[in-house]
Amino acid sequence: MNFTWSDAAYFGPEAVMGLTFLLCVLGDLVTRGRRHVVPFGTLLVGTAISLVLALLHPPVSSHAILGQMVVVDGFAHFFRLLFLGITFVTALLSWSSREIMGRDREHQGEFYALAAMLCFGMMVMAESADIVMLALSLEAVSITSYILAGFARFSFRSSEAALKYVLWGAVSSAVMLYGLSLFYGLTGATSYEGIRAGLSGGQGGMALLVAILFVMAGIGYKISAVPFHFWTPDVYEGAPAPVAAIFASGPKIAGFALMIRFFYVALVQDDSQGTLALLDDVQWPWVLAIISAATMTLGNMAAIRQNSVRRLLAYSSIAHVGYMLMGFVVLSANGLAAVLFYLFVYAIMTIGAFLVVVALNNRVSGEEIDDYAGLGFREPLVAAMMFLFLISLTGLPPTAGFIGKFYLFAAAGEAGLWWLAILGVLNSVVSLYYYMRIARAMYFTPPELSGRVGLAQAHLILLVVLAVPTLVLGVFWSPLKEFADQSLRMLLGGG
Repeated sequence: MNFTWSDAAYFGPEAVMGLTFLLCVLGDLVTRGRRHVVPFGTLLVGTAISLVLALLHPPVSSHAILGQMVVVDGFAHFFRLLFLGITFVTALLSWSSREIMGRDREHQGEFYALAAMLCFGMMVMAESADIVMLALSLEAVSITSYILAGFARFSFRSSEAALKYVLWGAVSSAVMLYGLSLFYGLTGATSYEGIRAGLSGGQGGMALLVAILFVMAGIGYKISAVPFHFWTPDVYEGAPAPVAAIFASGPKIAGFALMIRFFYVALVQDDSQGTLALLDDVQWPWVLAIISAATMTLGNMAAIRQNSVRRLLAYSSIAHVGYMLMGFVVLSANGLAAVLFYLFVYAIMTIGAFLVVVALNNRVSGEEIDDYAGLGFREPLVAAMMFLFLISLTGLPPTAGFIGKFYLFAAAGEAGLWWLAILGVLNSVVSLYYYMRIARAMYFTPPELSGRVGLAQAHLILLVVLAVPTLVLGVFWSPLKEFADQSLRMLLGGG
């Protein structure tokens, strides 16, 4: 792998986040007194600088750097901005979190260093153009996630979540690496384009099918697709609430970015249909459609029985993976644009819902739905914001979630998968039931205690900041849709 100084111009945001990780670690070790301020400020400044660099120098064409192992294009730019935004918001979210600060704020420095590394790994995942870089970036994100899951080291529940995450994560990584090794064995290439060229003759047969199934299994674990979803509720419930918010958005979205780039570049021919031409004999789009249907259905049905808000949101996130897989089924331009649009919207409304969990967790000793009783009277603003996020997750107008689901269902219908689109609509109706259980507790159940809950001011401000785009994008969605379309042009070969 040859590095040239011209690569640095395109790898600036990632380099800054890598440096931010080092400075967070050093700052936490060197400073004294209120040392938690240094890593927190370092992460905010580093993320802001990376965000400015990404905005000031958007890629105008596709650039292969670091020995052709990383590609910086519009697709990577879209996810850069999304991951940096998620990191910035979750840093602010965790600042007033009791679970992250600890009683004496002894954990805080390590958390912000890990958040910087997680952001770095997720950005590289979206830019990987080689299975070696894919594996390295995936493991960087995975190992960091394992540590974050067990961050509350004095909590048995957090330790149990981390242990489960590590064990199943190791299995999924091994399965995926074996699938990647089969691709190398079949083609003798590690780059995505080299793999597609090696498979262009139609060779592979059963070995190719096994390789794709194994890689899909590894990615399916990362995005919580059925039947690889089983770790999600336990980890989301056991990890600190800010960490669960990160898991529900960042690594899941990074998994979709990796999946889209790998499958499209390595396995999709440049035909107008955007189908998996190498797998026509096994009807691969139908396999993905069945996974999508099973994921959204199981996620929604399991969420109905949950009384814990965290577990409810965990199963809800599984259901949303099923919705997003609808746009991935045929890898068409409209389908992928719908996925990118929904990923952006999903990050906002999911972090917003988890932010309410974080804010209340500081003051209310419980995370059951009954603990939200009377919140609409005790904290009207917080309850209103939570209700907005819930109806957006359901997909009701005039919220961004409605527009996102509309594009996903339209893409499925355009591909002739009307049964999948109808199933998605029916699942959205089911989701309305369990989301409204929270709303009923907030507005129709009398509170056991009177008076304000007394939430952190930073959390209240963040709730408003996240609620605004949730509502605005439900009315003025065209700029985001155009950005998603433009981001895909380089990946799809449109310049």
